[in-house]
Amino acid sequence: MAQQVDLDTFAAEARAFLDANARRRSGPGAFRWGEGSDYVGFFGDPNADDEADVAAARAWQRTRYDHGFGWITGPTRYAGRELSSLHDVTYDLIEAEYDVPDTEVLSVIGLGMVGPTILTHGTDELRDRYLPAMYRGDVVACQLFSEPGAGSDLAAVATRAVRDGDEWVVNGQKVWTSSAQHAQIGELLCRTDPEAPKHKGITAFVLDMSLPGVTVRPLRQMTGGAEFNEVFLDDVRIPDSHRLGEVNGGWRVAVTTLMNERSTVAADSGGAAVEAISPARLHALMEHTGHAADPVARQELAGLAVDVLAARALTGRAVRRLQAGSAPGPEGSIAKLRFAANLTRAAHFAADLLGDQVTADSGEWGTFSWNQLLLAAPALRILGGTEEIMKNILAERVLGLPKEPSR
Repeated sequence: MAQQVDLDTFAAEARAFLDANARRRSGPGAFRWGEGSDYVGFFGDPNADDEADVAAARAWQRTRYDHGFGWITGPTRYAGRELSSLHDVTYDLIEAEYDVPDTEVLSVIGLGMVGPTILTHGTDELRDRYLPAMYRGDVVACQLFSEPGAGSDLAAVATRAVRDGDEWVVNGQKVWTSSAQHAQIGELLCRTDPEAPKHKGITAFVLDMSLPGVTVRPLRQMTGGAEFNEVFLDDVRIPDSHRLGEVNGGWRVAVTTLMNERSTVAADSGGAAVEAISPARLHALMEHTGHAADPVARQELAGLAVDVLAARALTGRAVRRLQAGSAPGPEGSIAKLRFAANLTRAAHFAADLLGDQVTADSGEWGTFSWNQLLLAAPALRILGGTEEIMKNILAERVLGLPKEPSR
């Protein structure tokens, strides 16, 4: 039976842990032009030491886990605390005040989506084997859903899995797989009954990425980085013990993952990109480029600052709803849309201020570095559910508007 901990006690415990293991950040008002890194981007810095960052993320996750903060809402069987989502949010807000390694390579897909799916649909064998290792930082997980020919229709997956005794032989290709180059396991969707209606002929598996026949190839982005990959599966043999859910019941498994994806992507994250919508940083850029007195630029910055504050107020409202015992509402989907819109708007505002300095690297601090966020902006409207799909969901399921006519 999990121990019940009130929020004030939990918050004090979290601060004591962080004070002992991390350095508190300076406040946002401490930003100084020309000091520290000038990187501004949503994806990882292509010039950074990727392997070192992953190692740091794993080490910090292990520290969290060893002190009871690795899986706050998880079962005690896997060293979780079985506390509420509000405790989880409270910890995230407190940790944001400290300078700690970025654990996105672990947390967004693996701990935010794949872990909860294994907990819901996996056997005891799969749970015992992978959940402690994932939440301790030993295992990185990726999501093997998207395919070159499936477009935005996930149910159209064509990667085939054919049963052969106690194994499944898998052939196909996945694409846009984040962190596959670091992953030890992946959540894999395959077509197991090509004669069934497309939603009913899919089965989900946990794939050991080290199996023979698994090939990971990086996809270079226009930002210069390669966070995404294509994954080829050639006669890969997966034991049936690594199946998630029922045979041909993979759509239900996928829906569990996607529901967790919505809440994960909607979180106010983004690393250095969050600094991009800081009024202090943008105002410093205005001063540097000689636009501090420009009334048009000042009005644009004021409007962006208001939108950022409104988005944060929406997040605060969601937290208060959880605190009051209400079920999560549509705030997550709205927050995801606004987060992407605000980052995109900040990137274009910075580009207008910088002119050709955003496309030509002169080596001057705080200028060309905005190129990374500008190039990443289109992806922000696609990842975690495209902008069009998210708006349709809100229109139909929240506002009760009629569905679009079938073509």
